[in-house]
Amino acid sequence: MTKEQLTQQIKAKGSYLCVGLDTDPAKLPRHILRSDDPVFEFNKQIIDATARYAVAYKPNIAFYEALGPAGWESLQKTMDYIPQECFTIADAKRGDIGNTSRLYATAFFETLGADAITVAPYMGHDSVLPFLEYGAANKWVILLAYTSNSGSKDFQKLLLADSQTPLYEQVIAQSKAWGNPKQLMYVVGATHPAELKSIRASIPDYFLLVPGVGAQGGSLQEVSAAGLTGEGGLLVNSSRGIIYASQEKDFAHQAAKEAAALQQQMEQYLSAYAY
Repeated sequence: MTKEQLTQQIKAKGSYLCVGLDTDPAKLPRHILRSDDPVFEFNKQIIDATARYAVAYKPNIAFYEALGPAGWESLQKTMDYIPQECFTIADAKRGDIGNTSRLYATAFFETLGADAITVAPYMGHDSVLPFLEYGAANKWVILLAYTSNSGSKDFQKLLLADSQTPLYEQVIAQSKAWGNPKQLMYVVGATHPAELKSIRASIPDYFLLVPGVGAQGGSLQEVSAAGLTGEGGLLVNSSRGIIYASQEKDFAHQAAKEAAALQQQMEQYLSAYAY
């Protein structure tokens, strides 16, 4: 998917919602467990219920890998089922050197068919460039910059000796030379609204994937005020708050209600802060 197509979807739906498909069999409604493929059946109903409100879906690959071959089958079926107009993110957090990264790129971009993959930059440019240089057009790398988890401060906020700037700022500044805003995004947690504002100032043309709204305590309004651009510029992820809104037979209906509530807020923030 191109940047222009993603921007069009944001404007058409009045939404920058990304639904995280962190599907855990232990948390599925009991009646779903009687399905031939409970994980896919759950995802299918969540997608049907939320597609009018979401512009992106983000399966967390660990939830599928943990189930072995059956999990990969459920994941592939899920990816194939997501509407074509929606942006798809393989949340795999891969990153290795040379041929290994190229094979990861082939696996997630070609075999799985994802539009984007999350990548860890710790090993440096030669672990990221194989994803950015992947032959297929309109594929994206989403680089971990400043994440929403409590442990992000352990390394990401460490000050560099020469410049006294945080490590995450150096990651962003240096990686901008590796790609461009039509193929590179950054993960910035919703739990860091002040830092998100300064990050947006440093990369005004790049999309940001923002986890941490809802269950982790991030504020959608603060994130939107700090990060929205004329192109949208944000994908705000919600996982547990939507997909586990209910564990009863009405789970899809409740998921739709949660997604709709977020979309309505996002439509207001787009008018206030973007367009």
